[in-house]
Amino acid sequence: MTVYADIATDLTDHVGLIEIRKPPHNFFDVSLINQIADALAAFDANPACRAVVLAAQGKAFCAGADFANRPDTGTVSETEGVVVKHLYKEAVRIFRSKKPIIAAVHGPAIGGGLGLALVADFRVTCAEARFSANFNRLGFHPGFGLTTTLPRLVGGQKAALLFYTGRRIGGEEAVAIGLADLLVPEAEVRSAAMALATEIAQSAPLSTQSTRETLRRGLADAIEAATERELVEQDWQRKTADFKEGVKAMAERRLPNFQNR
Repeated sequence: MTVYADIATDLTDHVGLIEIRKPPHNFFDVSLINQIADALAAFDANPACRAVVLAAQGKAFCAGADFANRPDTGTVSETEGVVVKHLYKEAVRIFRSKKPIIAAVHGPAIGGGLGLALVADFRVTCAEARFSANFNRLGFHPGFGLTTTLPRLVGGQKAALLFYTGRRIGGEEAVAIGLADLLVPEAEVRSAAMALATEIAQSAPLSTQSTRETLRRGLADAIEAATERELVEQDWQRKTADFKEGVKAMAERRLPNFQNR
């Protein structure tokens, strides 16, 4: 197995495991998304792997980008446009992976972290988890392909409500609206995800992968087109006073005072 900086991988009984190791919040950056994409590509190339579980250490599944410490980009580089575009290209690589993915969402999946969770075919979660597309509350446009994936799962009306309000919902509501698939006790999230992956792995791998390709046909291309649009909108909105206020308000745990500029 390849050794990565921010993730660990394992393969047991035809089930691959990718564990994010940037606790407690597991903030993403271009390097982390690149590593996940590389790990998925390696599992795709390995015929012994038939399904993959995406899990995380720490209290969050993935709390998105660390805007509080890097308000300009939330990434590891100061070259904003290039890095964000590169991050989205890495995200598209993840969407082009071939084998079923189950996300074990044991804690918050926020912003781009929600986008990462929605890469998966299924999400196993718990009542304590929190899901939020909080971009508008921060003062900028959604990203990570969420303008495609979120409506696909919950419908356009519910997606609009989640985008416009930035509200956080728990695991029970997430399952009720179709955002997640299985609700279990917090301590059992990963084992339940592994069990689901094992059940999938017991089906014929060639037919399972071809069925998945049919069901998801065009999705990666749609994500690529969506992220191009998302990037253009995010690029100018990150320069606004409202974005700076949104990040500041989040850090200070208060309602933002937006000025429409």
